[in-house]
Amino acid sequence: QVQLVESGGGLVQAGGSLRLSCAASERTFRSYAMGWFRQAPGKEREFVAAISWGGGSTYYADSVKDRFAISRDNAKSTVYLQMNSLKPEDTAVYYCAAAPVTRTQVAGYDYWGQGTQVTVSS
Repeated sequence: QVQLVESGGGLVQAGGSLRLSCAASERTFRSYAMGWFRQAPGKEREFVAAISWGGGSTYYADSVKDRFAISRDNAKSTVYLQMNSLKPEDTAVYYCAAAPVTRTQVAGYDYWGQGTQVTVSS
């Protein structure tokens, strides 16, 4: 069982930046691919970014490409999401998740954090 805890959310003005962190309890963290997803009110949870277990491969939704960057530190069992040039439409609860292989679909992930709220004001 992998427990994931997100942090770093908050309120930011459009054009600003935030860095989300997701700390994992499991020492085998480096065995898992990691992903970030988000869910806005009244909408389905959607893929944001994913990173392979070794960090060598990353994937992004078109809506965040060139603005967001996913990274991981396996020594700290932590995955990050650097979010730049934030827009009001980025407002959502952001979740990190762990999967045995790198995926971009919600269904492919076995473990989820509780989420952290990101609000971007215009």
